Amino acid sequence: MRVLTDSDVVTVGPETAVDAAREALRRFARGELAAPPRVSAELGDLDYYYTTGGLPGGISGFRAYRAGVPAGDQLVALWDASGSLVGIVVGDELGARRTGALGGAAVEAMSNERASTLAVVGTGKQAWTQVWAASAVRSPELVRVHSRDERNREAFAAEVRDRLGLRTETVATPDSAVRDAEVVVLATRSESPVVDSADIAPGTHVTTVGPKGRTRHEMPPELLERAAIVTCDSPRQAADLPDFLTDPARLVSLGDVLIGTRPGRESPDQLTVHCSVGLAGSEVLFVDRLFGAIAG
Repeated sequence: MRVLTDSDVVTVGPETAVDAAREALRRFARGELAAPPRVSAELGDLDYYYTTGGLPGGISGFRAYRAGVPAGDQLVALWDASGSLVGIVVGDELGARRTGALGGAAVEAMSNERASTLAVVGTGKQAWTQVWAASAVRSPELVRVHSRDERNREAFAAEVRDRLGLRTETVATPDSAVRDAEVVVLATRSESPVVDSADIAPGTHVTTVGPKGRTRHEMPPELLERAAIVTCDSPRQAADLPDFLTDPARLVSLGDVLIGTRPGRESPDQLTVHCSVGLAGSEVLFVDRLFGAIAG
């Protein structure tokens, strides 16, 4: 039984992470990945969340984390088909990178192939992993960065330049970040819209990672009204969340787009939106790839 930590997780490249996300999404769409909505355990003033997933006759596992602690450590455990515990991964990198990888799969499937400008609003870990994963599926000529804190956006832009080799530009307002960008990533904790719908150009793909409730949302609802298609990594999870921003019945499973049972973008001028909620079981496939990469 092996134990891996954040120092191991960060050695895996975005291509490997996105490939694991693609596999999870496709298997989920084909009914090959068991991925029920997350469950919670209430312990007085503490809540714990658990997501589980597995392949019939194959690997399985779970992820556990404390609610209300965005940067708190998580635990992911992996079992093989025989029921032997392969190992565990602890830390906060795997959860963020798994979410980023699902976002990268959405950018690949839904954005224009020649997208040259990526705008990111937010400079936390979730924002970083979204850009990290997107760099594996697109080759943006420019990454525009906005956050309310000038020091944070300058540090984030420097990290993108140094670690991903992409040209960056920091901007003082969100509208100047997203205007004319072909890919927009919203990754904040804001409970009110951080951009105006009018500033998002036709043909843009938008991924929202932050709050998505009817009364608390970082993305303007008008974007959903304009969107030709709204995808989600797990519509079942969205339907299980209270007060979701839109009718979950409108959400198209991203996995269905990947396997071709539902159309994705059908013209360059269509606006597309991806709602990131987390596909249970995707972390299990990611950890399996992680153990394989470390062993190799």
